[in-house]
Amino acid sequence: MVLHLRGTVVLDDEREVGEAWVVGDRLTFDRPSAAPDAVLEGWVLPGLVDVHCHIGLASDGPVDDGTAEKQALADRDSGVLLVRDAGSPADTGWVHDRDDLPRLIRAGRHLARPKRYLRHYGRELESVDQLPAAVREEAARGDGWVKLVADWIDRDLGADGDLRPLWPADVLAEAVAGAHAAGARVTAHTFATESIDALLDAGIDCLEHATGATPDQIDRIAAAGIPVTATLLQIGQFEAIAAQGSRYPRFAARMRALHAHRYALVRDLHDAGVPVLVGTDAGGTLAHGRIADEAAELVRAGLPPRDVVAAASWRTRAWLGAEGLDEGASADLVVYEADPREDIGVLAAPRAVVLRGDVVAAAPRAAR
Repeated sequence: MVLHLRGTVVLDDEREVGEAWVVGDRLTFDRPSAAPDAVLEGWVLPGLVDVHCHIGLASDGPVDDGTAEKQALADRDSGVLLVRDAGSPADTGWVHDRDDLPRLIRAGRHLARPKRYLRHYGRELESVDQLPAAVREEAARGDGWVKLVADWIDRDLGADGDLRPLWPADVLAEAVAGAHAAGARVTAHTFATESIDALLDAGIDCLEHATGATPDQIDRIAAAGIPVTATLLQIGQFEAIAAQGSRYPRFAARMRALHAHRYALVRDLHDAGVPVLVGTDAGGTLAHGRIADEAAELVRAGLPPRDVVAAASWRTRAWLGAEGLDEGASADLVVYEADPREDIGVLAAPRAVVLRGDVVAAAPRAAR
């Protein structure tokens, strides 16, 4: 199978070419001798990345493989061809054997404490001292990432219940160091201001949500070059979460404040030079296949569309160590009718999705 890609082929922030070819499952910029079987014309981008996604997870916990497959297909058809799992109670290693499903980088199970995270989601450790060993175990089971739950509501405080850190600073530091020694990176769920400094001191590699970050913490995050996955679709639900937390007025008030501040926070992160990543937080309570909606939220917050598209594609691929549109690379790409860097809404309607050289999704008349 030979495909001719024609129009604007975006390689990265600095490089574009007018055409390329797919021969078998590989990309090439050298014209092949064989005539193409089809032409895909438009704006061609490296396959999109959902960097915070939960294949294998639903609102009440793990799902069966058939449901996980539907989740992965929804992501794929949206243009997401690389998923960094952000914690799943289901074993989704079988996805690696499916050429028709997105590439998956697994982080294993969320590491949390009893009654300090969503039921049936995480691996609950009875003692904080168990964290370093658990991190090493999850690092061995996953694909180079480990996911920690850094803070959650502490209901044992009664009416004073609010977000509180789960782990002492010294235990966090030992756990992150152990992951790094095992060749894995660590990311952390954090809503609360109180968790962020200890995570930064420990050498965390990425932050999920980071809704509580103060200006001083934003400066620290930027200085360390640590990316933040904004998950604005998820943060958009904070008002509803607050409404359900009437028994915990301090928690409810904090969640409402974080919700109100969400767009300003993302702008502040971006303006400080923090890499803001694109992740839908799909799974749990959010549907899969909504990368375009998350990207639109980031633009609504004030981020330039060009930076959002880059973060949803080639920049995050490079950060994760995945191939982009390079000579001889796997042909994982998305074709659009117009330039999404000029109109972020274009991301919602891929003209064609090519995974491992196969056209796995196409709009009418996408190929000829």
